[in-house]
Amino acid sequence: MTKKERFEFCIDWFKKNMPNAETELHYTNPYELLVAVILSAQCTDKRVNMTTPAIFAKYPTVDLLAKAKEEDVYDLIKSISFANNKTRHLIGMAKMLVEKYNGIVPDNTEDLVLLPGVGRKTANVITSVVYGQASMAVDTHVFRVSARIGLTTKAKNVLQTEQQLVALIPEDLIAIAHHWLILHGRYVCVARRPKCEICGLKPACKFYQTDMKYIVEPELNAPAPKKSVPKKTTAR
Repeated sequence: MTKKERFEFCIDWFKKNMPNAETELHYTNPYELLVAVILSAQCTDKRVNMTTPAIFAKYPTVDLLAKAKEEDVYDLIKSISFANNKTRHLIGMAKMLVEKYNGIVPDNTEDLVLLPGVGRKTANVITSVVYGQASMAVDTHVFRVSARIGLTTKAKNVLQTEQQLVALIPEDLIAIAHHWLILHGRYVCVARRPKCEICGLKPACKFYQTDMKYIVEPELNAPAPKKSVPKKTTAR
């Protein structure tokens, strides 16, 4: 299977099986999503979604967050990984949005990455999810899944992964493809032991064809263990 054929197979499968893939972070506006994505770095979406309601209740607008005290924000996010750094990032981000962008979340990567706590991945999430742009946000799931399937080749970092993916994914599908790969990595192609036995991408997956099939197929074809029949006991 050529790389182009591999992309076509995966895109067709995802279209049929994940037609409505979207972020699992809870938000109602660009400001809330930006806060959630900053918090989500090296943290689960589930934990972030448990934390953000209290933040948005106390700081419903970016102007209020910009005026917040660090200790107050920290108390709300202390269950999140790297809470100290993220506290400073959130307040710094809010202050810059107010002072430089009139409280409006920018619609381009160049301005977004200037905000405290915002890297290229976070910026691409905002531009794709909020503004519908053809941006490919690469996190650990996307990096891992793309390499395993063979959508990327010898990509050494997230930027190389992003560049290889956008080169062969149709522009109108790039935004949703980000969610396809993240969700697939989160629930099927997990880091420690991918669940190849339930994966529909096996025919196109290089990792499966070269490694995992020799583990999974014997397991699938193994005869079911015989049920032990309890011995009858005779009454004395």
